[in-house]
Amino acid sequence: MKACVCACSDGEKKMLKENVEAVQHLLEKESEKWGRVPRLIAVTKFATPEMILPLYDLGVKDIGENKVQVLREKLPQLEGKFQIHLIGRLQSNKVKYIIDDVCMIHSLDRMSLAQEIDRQARMRGKRMDVLVQVNVAREPQKGGVAEEELLPFLRACAALPGLQVKGLMAIMPLDADREELSGYFSRMRTLFDDVTKENIENIQMQELSMGMSRDFDLAARYGATMVRVGSRLFQ
Repeated sequence: MKACVCACSDGEKKMLKENVEAVQHLLEKESEKWGRVPRLIAVTKFATPEMILPLYDLGVKDIGENKVQVLREKLPQLEGKFQIHLIGRLQSNKVKYIIDDVCMIHSLDRMSLAQEIDRQARMRGKRMDVLVQVNVAREPQKGGVAEEELLPFLRACAALPGLQVKGLMAIMPLDADREELSGYFSRMRTLFDDVTKENIENIQMQELSMGMSRDFDLAARYGATMVRVGSRLFQ
């Protein structure tokens, strides 16, 4: 039986609308020189389905979830309305649980995961859109491919028929100040442009996913095509 989803209050809907509009305004302002406004991916890891559903009528059609189990619990109540992005660290043994339901995996960071995504996608006769996560700040506790390993990793991924690499993703250090963040965002944009110039066969450099609630405006300034915003929407 489908679980009942209780509606948000008028006050909650008003707050969400104001927050979405404020974020979109900043994105438009900061990305003006690029001629393309980054796509807003609403990070919903702490949001219930009744908080998420009103996003659709506000024009937000993409949501991002971090954990496979949380996503699977919410799916029946989301009414098939959204494009769902898996943005958190993904264990290889959990790929099979989400590959039919997500439009993109943002956190590809190792060959064993690439091979499992490829295997599961080919079993279904599909190609899975992925982004390669780059550890641009070289944080040991975070996933991501090192800069010097990026091109070899991309070339290896390009040989897997069940994968379609669409670009790069990065998660910035939580303790970095705005000046440091600007440097990291600038470096990611340079990497994105450098990889694009390599023109690797079967690699489509279309998306640069970077920036979260505290720094999405900076990400837009440096050419992000996707930003992942949660607490700035649901506060």
